[in-house]
Amino acid sequence: MTARVRPRPRRGDPALTAIAMLAVGLYALFIIVPVLMSAWKSLTDENPLMAQARFIGLSNYAEMTHDDALAASLSFTLVTAAAVTVVANAAGIWFAVLLNKTSLSFRMMRTVAFLPQVVSGVIVGFVWRYILAQDGILNRLLIDAGIIGRPITWLGSPRLAMFSVGLVAAWVLTGFTTVVHLAALQSIPVELYQAATVDGAGRWQRFRRITFPMLAPGTTISVTISLITMLKLYDIIAALTSGGPADSTQSTALYIINLAFTDDRFGYASAVAMLLLAISAVIALSVTGLLRRREVDL
Repeated sequence: MTARVRPRPRRGDPALTAIAMLAVGLYALFIIVPVLMSAWKSLTDENPLMAQARFIGLSNYAEMTHDDALAASLSFTLVTAAAVTVVANAAGIWFAVLLNKTSLSFRMMRTVAFLPQVVSGVIVGFVWRYILAQDGILNRLLIDAGIIGRPITWLGSPRLAMFSVGLVAAWVLTGFTTVVHLAALQSIPVELYQAATVDGAGRWQRFRRITFPMLAPGTTISVTISLITMLKLYDIIAALTSGGPADSTQSTALYIINLAFTDDRFGYASAVAMLLLAISAVIALSVTGLLRRREVDL
C-alpha cells in the first residue's frame, strides 16, 4: 500500500491567511492598542477623581526629571535585574550540566528544578516572607546549626531586604534558565565530547572549549528574557516586602502601580510606564545584539 502524501499548503492558502490575520489582530488588540492608549494617557493629567482629563503635553515627562522616588526605583530595578540575571543564568548552566542525564531520577529532578517558575509570584512571595521572617524557618535553622546567635531581620533593613528580593527572584528565575540551557545542552553533538576525550581533554577543558561556546544561542534567549522579566518584576516584591522598608525595594513596576491605584495619578503612571517600556526595549535590543555578535564570533 502506498502512503498518502498530504498536499503542502499553497502560497496564499485562505486558511493560513485567516490564521495569520487572527494572530496579527490579537497582537494588535492586546499589545499595540494598550501601548498606544498608555502613550496618549501619558500626555494627560487623567485622574479617576476628576470628571475629565486635560491634555498637558510633556508635563508628566518633565516631572520625571526631578522625581526622586522614580530615580530610586529605577536604580533598584536596574541593579537587581543585572545581578539576578547573572546569578540565575550561571546557576542555570550549572544545574543544566548536572541534570543532563537520561535516567528517570534526573528527569524528575528537572521537573522539580522548573517548579518555582510555574508557581504564582504572589504565592512565592508569601511563602518566602514566612521563611525570611524574624521567627521564620531560615533563622531557626541557622540558630539551631550554631551559625548565628540571634535572628537576622532579612526583610527589616534596606540592604538585607534588597538582598532577599534578589535571592528569591534568582531562585524563581533559575528554573527557567536551567530548562533553556538544558535544551541547548542536549543539542550539542556527542561526537564532539568523544573526540575531545580521545585527545585527552579533561572535564573543565571540555566545558570551556565545547559546552560553554555551544550554549551561546540558549544563553542569548535566557539572558534576554531574564532581563525583561526582572525589569517588570512586580508580584514577588508586592507580596514579599511591599516595596519596603523605606521604599528600598520598590521596583519601577511597583511604583507605577502605586501611582495609578494609590495616588490616582493615571496620567503620570502612564508616562512612567512608557519610560520603563523604552528602557526595557533599549536594554533588550542592546543585550541581544551583543550576544548575537558573540555567537557569530564563536
